[in-house]
Amino acid sequence: MDLKPSQSLTETDVSRGLKLVIGDGLASEAMTTLTGGAFIVAMAILLGANNLQLGLIAALPTLVNLFQLISIWLVRRFNNRRAVTVTCAFLARFPLIIIGIFPLLWPEWTTIELIIPILFFYYFSGAIAGASWNSWMKDLVPGNQLGAYFAKRSSYMQTLNAVLSLLLALGVDYIRDHQPLMELNVYGWMFIAAGIIGLSGTIFLSKTPEPQVYMTKENIFRLLRGPLKDSNFRRLLIFNSAWVFAVNIAAPFFTVFMMKSMGLGLSYIIGLTILSQVSSILTIRLWGMFADRYSNKTIIAIGAPLYILCLVGWCFVGIYSQLWPNLVLLTGIHIVMGFANAGINLSLTNIGLKLAPQSDAIYYLATKNIITAVFSSLAPLAGGYLADYFTGRHLKIDAEWGSPNWTKAFHLVELHEWNFLFAFGALLALIAVNRLARVKETGEVEKDMVVRIMRSTIRHNLKQSFLIGNLMTGYSTIKNVFRRKFF
Repeated sequence: MDLKPSQSLTETDVSRGLKLVIGDGLASEAMTTLTGGAFIVAMAILLGANNLQLGLIAALPTLVNLFQLISIWLVRRFNNRRAVTVTCAFLARFPLIIIGIFPLLWPEWTTIELIIPILFFYYFSGAIAGASWNSWMKDLVPGNQLGAYFAKRSSYMQTLNAVLSLLLALGVDYIRDHQPLMELNVYGWMFIAAGIIGLSGTIFLSKTPEPQVYMTKENIFRLLRGPLKDSNFRRLLIFNSAWVFAVNIAAPFFTVFMMKSMGLGLSYIIGLTILSQVSSILTIRLWGMFADRYSNKTIIAIGAPLYILCLVGWCFVGIYSQLWPNLVLLTGIHIVMGFANAGINLSLTNIGLKLAPQSDAIYYLATKNIITAVFSSLAPLAGGYLADYFTGRHLKIDAEWGSPNWTKAFHLVELHEWNFLFAFGALLALIAVNRLARVKETGEVEKDMVVRIMRSTIRHNLKQSFLIGNLMTGYSTIKNVFRRKFF
């Protein structure tokens, strides 16, 4: 297999490469869906994981970004990002098959203490592949198409995630209800399938062209200090680090809260997740278009307050005695979170790519990933520790209305174990957003102006859809009348 870079790429080469990257993205998304999110949490709880271990599992994907220096060394050594990415992606995805084999052949040896080290190697190799992949994509994807292209790729991946995760959740819940002793075996088969699908994705990467670049041979630590001396990029790092810490102190425990405190099945949890993904899918291309037209910073400034409101909303989940009011609240939270996350995550990725100089992109992006990884990985560990601390503690706020004829008490909010985390995360996220204003981005537009334009665009699209729907209905009606009259 020839993995050598090309001295120059034609438009046909670039177009073919972008399609192949989408193919690998779909394979990666299927792999992640089968082994991540609610499913890895459910498997860990089944194996008896405590809160700190659940926090460690949530921290691993970002903790391993600290080792991206290895990726830089490999790329500098071989000047071949495709070979580094494909090799490390293969090494990352193969351990998933090993995890899957244990519950099927040696269930008595399958413990959370065994699973975590194997997961570490999976994420470790994936992080090395990811660093060289980011630099590769920086040169492959045309700069003026970054937002639109990755929005399109993300929408395909999220659609696949929504369909696959729902089918898996229904299947796991059915097994849990009818054959509970087989639940661990189901997770085993899911990991095996994930490994095979992930390995097939490396074939797409191996066929994706790479433009040749020659990296400088300067001291690597001196080069990594370069982004820290860039005052604007340093301000981005401060905001990004504060934001991921605030988000990840709470977000990894949403699923744990719904499973443990509310007793919801996977079908409910995945259904809510799909609502969030559908909201993201329907809006991510709009976010991408506006990010390219205006600025990523403006998109973050719009999405971040919405996400903070959702974190506050989580503090009120579970206070109702009946299930349906809690589900209604969860539905609203997940829809708004999907909308906000689509813009935030897309823009956080793209603003790093945009602010990184072309020649030193891998050093800038690696520095960003390494620094944010520290905060992103410490947050779930802190969250797990705080959840244990707040166990047995609660803060209850009620309001009571009294009159001569009757008295009514209103249960406003009750913070306990998990809800304390959500409130704390909202406070930290609010502090983080205040750091965003200091970041400068070329072409940034006032947030209020973009909000007005977005509202107008959405209203116009809805109006068009309504008119097209009416025209189609009218056409069908006329056609049916015509047929009845003359035939």
